[in-house]
Order: sequence, then structure tokens, then C-alpha cells
Amino acid sequence: MNRNSKHIVVVGGGYVGLYTVLRLQHTLSKELRDGSVRITVLTPESHMTYQPFLPEAAAGNLSPRHVVVPLRRVLRKATILNGKVSKVNHAAKTVTFAPNVGTPHEIGYDIVVMAAGSISRTLPIPGLADAAIGFKTVGESIALRNRVLELLDRAESDDDEALRRRALTFVVIGGGFAGVEALAELEDMAVDAVRYYRTVSREDMRWVLVEATDRILPEVGPEMGKWTAEQLRERGIEVKMNTRLDSCEGGLVKLSDGSEFESATIVWTAGVKPSPVVNAGDLPLDERGRIKTTTRLTVAGVDDAFSAGDVAGVPDVTNPGQYCAPNAQHAVRQAKVLADNITRLLHGEELVDYRHKYVGSVAGLGLHKGVANVYGVKLRGLPAWFMHRTYHLSRVPTLNRKVRVMADWTLALFFKRETVSLGEIEAPRTEFREATTS
Repeated sequence: MNRNSKHIVVVGGGYVGLYTVLRLQHTLSKELRDGSVRITVLTPESHMTYQPFLPEAAAGNLSPRHVVVPLRRVLRKATILNGKVSKVNHAAKTVTFAPNVGTPHEIGYDIVVMAAGSISRTLPIPGLADAAIGFKTVGESIALRNRVLELLDRAESDDDEALRRRALTFVVIGGGFAGVEALAELEDMAVDAVRYYRTVSREDMRWVLVEATDRILPEVGPEMGKWTAEQLRERGIEVKMNTRLDSCEGGLVKLSDGSEFESATIVWTAGVKPSPVVNAGDLPLDERGRIKTTTRLTVAGVDDAFSAGDVAGVPDVTNPGQYCAPNAQHAVRQAKVLADNITRLLHGEELVDYRHKYVGSVAGLGLHKGVANVYGVKLRGLPAWFMHRTYHLSRVPTLNRKVRVMADWTLALFFKRETVSLGEIEAPRTEFREATTS
């Protein structure tokens, strides 16, 4: 190892972490080859999750293996270390790294990229931690798929009316992209599945979307958000706006509109917040608790530190006084500019601003159903669904993953999707334990 090499440490392996290093492997190929620059990525998982495909993975339209990108395969010129950063000491240019298994230790750097992303933003609601599940990871999406199908099995196998009602009531909190797409895809899958049940029908199921504001999918605009709510209601889904979750202890859902009911499935998608690592260091934060970032994606007031994505407050130069929205569209584009600015810094060149005007949004609402508002063009139904798939196929990283996603979609044209619960994978030793005690 070249002792005089510049060490770039990237904290996080999500959108910003992956795309930044992918770009650096190209722009600094000579330096990485001769050892004058080296890159280390610190991330809890060994893969990057393409989150817009989580609803389709949950619904069985995509294999969960195809919505993740193996970091070591695509970031071959970087070192990948799995664990969490518990402290950032930029004054000393070190991070405290705790491996998933092992002893925490310090890692020095010359340049740091803070790309740790976000976590679910929760509220102190009674029962939330015990009764609810998020929707940000592959594990959560597949667990939800297994749970919905397992609960259909449970309702089919028991005559207790109260148990059946609880099992067949599904609640999603949060009317943004994650909540609406998760609910719509899972409901669509469940409607497919109940065709194979004798005593469970669509009319037996209750799907409830709870949103604290007066509209859902604000990203697609008021008109398309209203249309989406109408479409969901036509499918028999209850859409409760201006409504909050007051408690869900023991699965008893209590809403601010006074309604109470039992549910065995409560999904929390009501927003995100920056990764806790932002509070464990000496980098400046803005009023929203994000890393304070300049238009050049450098950390404000310090040298040799960069940040982008959900963890950063990036001023929007196309909309003065505002910040870039915390979404994949900005994160992917910010990563390219961030990587190019690191290259410019190492080459002694002037850094450039990040400039991208938000082009709009697309959302899938189940097979052949969608809503879109792109460059002011509003689409609904099949055309929007097609645009949703086309856009995200173009965005998913690497040709390998694009081909695998296309193969899944092509097979789905000719074969019905699988509606089998594999919930036992979450407790694989249960049967073995029972065998050893029998």
C-alpha cells in the first residue's frame, strides 16, 4: 500500500455511496491503478437496495435478489467494510468504525463522503415499536409479503370471526410514495391470491391508508393525488386523510377520527430522517438536523468533506431559498457531481455547483396501474404504469440488474406470480428445535 496515497472514505453504501464510487472508479482510474488514491466504503450491508422496486418485490413481481446490487461485485476498485460508523472526528480526520462482528476501531482518511442516507422517522406513539413494521429494506418488504399471505392462510384455516377480521385488516400509515405503492402492490397481490382460497374473498379484506395531511402523493401534484385517492377507493381501499395514528398497542389501532379496530399488519411509512451518524461527530448541521452542505456538495465551513442525499441539506440552485428533495432522483445526480468535484479537488481544479431541476414523479399502483406527472405531463393508468417501469429500469444500477429485472417482467407476462408465504425463513430453527425436544 502506498503510504502517501490519498484515502477517500465513503460512509454509506446506498444511492450516493454506490454512484459516487462508480463514478470515481472512472474519473480516478489512473490514480486507483497506481495506488495514489484508495477508496474505502463503510456500510452495514454488502449491497445497495434500489428502493423504488421494493413494492414490486413485496408483491412478487420481482425477485428480491434483483432489487439489490452487490457492492463488492460492482465496486471492484474499492474496499468494502461492513459495519457502522459511530463517530466522525473530522478535526483529526478519523471515523470510529464498528464492524458487524468485531472490535470498533478508528480509520483515518484524507477525504470523507457522508452518504449514510436516512432511517424511518417515528413518533412516540404507544405500541408503534412493538406492533408496526417499516418499509425501507428488502427484509421488511419480503417480511410483509410473507405476512400478508400467511394471514390469508390463517383466515382460511380458522372459523373465529374476530381472529379473521384482525388477520384480514391491513393498515398503512403514510400517504407518500412508500406508503401508497406498498399498499397498492400488496392489495393487488392479495386480490390475486384469494382466488385460490375457498372461504376468503376480497370483500373479507380491509385495507386502510392513513395520512395526516389533506392529500396523498404530494409529489405528483394535487390533481393526480386526488385521482389516486379516488382510484384506491374504487378498489375498496379506505383512504383516511387529515387523520393520525394515536396508538396501536397490541394491534388495536386507534385513529384521531375516533375509529378503533384490530389489525395484525401495521406498516409505518410516515417519513424519514437523517441517519443518526450525523449527530455523532463534529460536522455542522442545519436547522433540520442534516449535514450542512454547499451547492458544490462540500460540507459547509470545513475542507475535505462532502455530503449528498437524504443525510445532507443541499441548497437547490434552481429554486433559491429551498433545498433539494430527499429522493432518489436527486441522490443519483448529486453523486455524479460529488464524485467529479472530488476528482477536481485532487487535480487542483475549481469545483462546480450541483444543478438539477426536479422533473416530476411516477408511482406504481399495482399491475398495469400507475400515476405520473413528468415535465408537467400527467398520465394515469396503463401509460403511467409503463412510464414508471421504463423510468426505473433506466435508473437501476448496472446492466446485470437491468437484464434480470427485464427477465422477471417478461416471465410475468406469460406466467402467474407466485403467491406462497415463506414466513418460516424468518425463524429457520423452529422446526429443528421442536424435533430435538420431541
